[in-house]
Amino acid sequence: MNRLERIEKMEERMDRLTAAVRHAEEALEQWKDAQDALQELTAYYTSPLWLQDYEADERGEIPKSIKRGVLSQDGVYDLLRRIKDMQEEFQALCQKEEESPV
Repeated sequence: MNRLERIEKMEERMDRLTAAVRHAEEALEQWKDAQDALQELTAYYTSPLWLQDYEADERGEIPKSIKRGVLSQDGVYDLLRRIKDMQEEFQALCQKEEESPV
């Protein structure tokens, strides 16, 4: 690879990384803003209120016109599991970066 090809290749890498960092910064801001919602949802899902609402839905007391995915048996659990998996993956990535010479 000659000098010009190398510079062009590295320029492409820099452009790719710049876009990825911009996207990650936006996602991080959204994640920071969502922390209160995560705490509230977790508290609700682990409280007796969720079970009471779930049972009311099973008895048909919640109108079908109301969005109620939060009452599905696996919906909240799966979301919280995805969040935990994402956090673990992010921690592993950060650890890998700490071990990097850069």
